[in-house]
Amino acid sequence: MTKEEEKFLDRINEYADKVLGHINPQKTQVSYQLEQIKPIMEEIAKEEGSTVESVFVRYMDLASERSVDLERKFQSTMGNMNSYGDVFIHD
Repeated sequence: MTKEEEKFLDRINEYADKVLGHINPQKTQVSYQLEQIKPIMEEIAKEEGSTVESVFVRYMDLASERSVDLERKFQSTMGNMNSYGDVFIHD
């Protein structure tokens, strides 16, 4: 992910944290969540001369990419921790 893509994703995520920080995303309809972050997507679309739909698609792609990267890092860390888990210390 490029620095520009990271900046784009972080901008939307920071906005989402401000407007959605009080909700439980597991219990809140996705349509409501999207409606709440629509203003930042409209703002970005206007700045870039693109559509809200294209901003949304790019956001979802980058969010998915980041999620996969974070999961890989987590699995790698867990794998490293598990490799040390076989060592037992006896009194």
